[in-house]
Amino acid sequence: MTGLFVLAIYVGIFVASFFIITKVVNRAVSRDYTSLKTVTFGDESAVRPNRWAGIISILTLFLIWGMFTGSNLLPKFLHAPGAFVGDVEFTYTAEAEDGSRDDATVTVVVHPREETVDAPEVDPGDGFAKNDSAKIAQWRTGLIRVDSNDDIKKSDGAKVVAINGTPISPGVTVEVENGAVTLSDKGTPNFAPERGWQMEPLYLPPPEDVASRTVKVLSEGFRGFTLIEHLGYSLFRVVAGFIVGALVGIPLGYAMGLSNWFRGWFDPIVEFMRPVPPLALIPLIIIWFGIGESGKIILLFLAALWIMAIAARSGVSGVNISKVHAAYSLGASKWQIMRYVIVPNSLPEIFTGARVAMGVCWGTVVAAELVAAEQGAGMMIMVASRFQNTDIVILGIILIGVIGFGIDMLMRWAERLLVPWKGKS
Repeated sequence: MTGLFVLAIYVGIFVASFFIITKVVNRAVSRDYTSLKTVTFGDESAVRPNRWAGIISILTLFLIWGMFTGSNLLPKFLHAPGAFVGDVEFTYTAEAEDGSRDDATVTVVVHPREETVDAPEVDPGDGFAKNDSAKIAQWRTGLIRVDSNDDIKKSDGAKVVAINGTPISPGVTVEVENGAVTLSDKGTPNFAPERGWQMEPLYLPPPEDVASRTVKVLSEGFRGFTLIEHLGYSLFRVVAGFIVGALVGIPLGYAMGLSNWFRGWFDPIVEFMRPVPPLALIPLIIIWFGIGESGKIILLFLAALWIMAIAARSGVSGVNISKVHAAYSLGASKWQIMRYVIVPNSLPEIFTGARVAMGVCWGTVVAAELVAAEQGAGMMIMVASRFQNTDIVILGIILIGVIGFGIDMLMRWAERLLVPWKGKS
């Protein structure tokens, strides 16, 4: 139910912002019609990211995050319903072995998880079933041993047969105000307060908690290393593995694209290894090379190798044959054709492969550090999860995403700088 509500909010903001920005704001802004180009549907060169859409998209994610974590950064009216906190009562009916029945009231104090409270004192009342009290932390459930102070206990044959007048039996749940009561297999009521729609901080802390943890990790470090050092180790492994993979993979791809013999010899190996996920190689890499730096770099080398080889092979195979024939007709040698025709025309494919390879390497190094590492972003996430430091886990995930996005943007910038002829005939 909560997931559908989140999806509805996201879709609603998307549709509303789309119509407001594209139909209202853009029409109200004056246009320089001389700068517009005539395009047909499907012209990729005419599609550019809408800056407003990107800003609203990010703000929407933070809005939903704050709404469902009760963030102090948002006004109260934007918060999703939270877990119940306060006093709640329900009545249980106890039946003795001789068939006689008696009612008693249970008062439950539901308190914030970080606070310590005492169960309230209540008047036990008359009859063999006595009134009870209990305390339960927010987002938790608790068994309430209602017969502990009864005159006729469960050991004497008494049993709970109704909650608020509704018949109940082991395994059955009865809804009460601000919660629900389930009778356990042994006949003990288990009270579960309403959880609301907000996430428990243990599972998803609010944005301000993650921000404060970020400041703390930046100033104090984590596990003996600064945050910059952790990220630096991960980046070094990625760059080293990618460079070695590119230095081997690109010549291999060129050889496969230019030679029938190389294509026939290496194509089965490349096509066999291409679908094997790098994570599946981690156990073998650890067995062969241990958990040191060499093993991680070799794993990243293998992650980049096959992608770069396929990209280079595809780039060579995609060169327009008419350009090769034109170069031959002008008296160009094989080396000149390689230098001035094949390499320039294959670079767009190689850069596309490099972007994919860098993304795969970045994801692989994080996974490799989860298994065996003393430094790195993956190691931070792994250690934090052991101690249920969810704010550090989320911090690590955000940093991984930001750095991965930055790497992709850097690769795009390098592609525009070094391959300006991409997309041009």
